[in-house]
Amino acid sequence: MSTNNELGEFLRARRAQLRPADVGVPELGYPRRVPGLRREEVAQLAGVSIDYYTRLEQGRLSPSRSALAAIARSLRLNEDQENYLLSLACHGGIRRYRYATQKAGEQTLRLLRQLRDTPAIVIGRHMDVLAWNAPAEALYLDFAAIPP
Repeated sequence: MSTNNELGEFLRARRAQLRPADVGVPELGYPRRVPGLRREEVAQLAGVSIDYYTRLEQGRLSPSRSALAAIARSLRLNEDQENYLLSLACHGGIRRYRYATQKAGEQTLRLLRQLRDTPAIVIGRHMDVLAWNAPAEALYLDFAAIPP
């Protein structure tokens, strides 16, 4: 990391640009001392401890790639901003992994067809509905009518 803490400056600047309402944080009705989000709000949104995020902003630790990705999501960074964040933290550019579209296998589909009295749904790794049977469609909704 650079000695003048460009990473911390970038995080503080981006944090100041976001309003709590932008990320779903409720307003509590009293005046805020900082413009934008507080450190603890960013930490909570990113799933890291407040101490971790504070030390990161102060330039006192070298963050992991996964922590930076979570912070980038919580600060609503676009791809260029996320690349910049990673370069400031000496992680280089972003690596986007493209996974093949997940599908239910033929054996799973056969099993679903055999379950005539029990609603069943197959959920993928990203919590998307991959397959379902007729009782599930009758009980919940027509999953085919929902756009991907």
